[in-house]
Amino acid sequence: MTGPESEGLPVRRAVCPGSFDPITNGHLDIIARAAKLYDEVYVAVMINQSKKGLFTTDERMDLIREVTSPYGNVVVESHHGLLVDFCRTRDIPAIVKGLRAVSDFDYELQMAQMNNGLSGVETLFVPTNPTYSFLSSSLVKEVAAWGGDVSHLLPPIVHRALVERLRGDV
Repeated sequence: MTGPESEGLPVRRAVCPGSFDPITNGHLDIIARAAKLYDEVYVAVMINQSKKGLFTTDERMDLIREVTSPYGNVVVESHHGLLVDFCRTRDIPAIVKGLRAVSDFDYELQMAQMNNGLSGVETLFVPTNPTYSFLSSSLVKEVAAWGGDVSHLLPPIVHRALVERLRGDV
């Protein structure tokens, strides 16, 4: 065994939560940056029963595993329920969230304060790379559905899966 646990050090864990329908280069940028700061980064694919995703939860998880495999310290799981419960059962003290704009901050601050009040988990806000400041999964899906080129906004395997899904090939 190597790493912090073998040396008697605590493992530094964080979670990057989201629906990731599909994962974009903006999501991947935040996950990659978290993976440099933490020993283990969980990507929690949150399940919202009231939303019908373009990709199933399992498909999203498979795509995320594929595009994060080079990092070596990313674990992908799904969760239905409170994010703080996900954190509690995995001994995760930190949530990492990307912020695109001031409008994101208002909502995310409320969530961070609620999560901290419920469980003591901290939220770290990471400013999004300006290249991805406008990017959202919803916008990517809408542009792609109308035939727009979104290939530069997604990892290649995710772009292929999106095009196939929109064509009805899958």
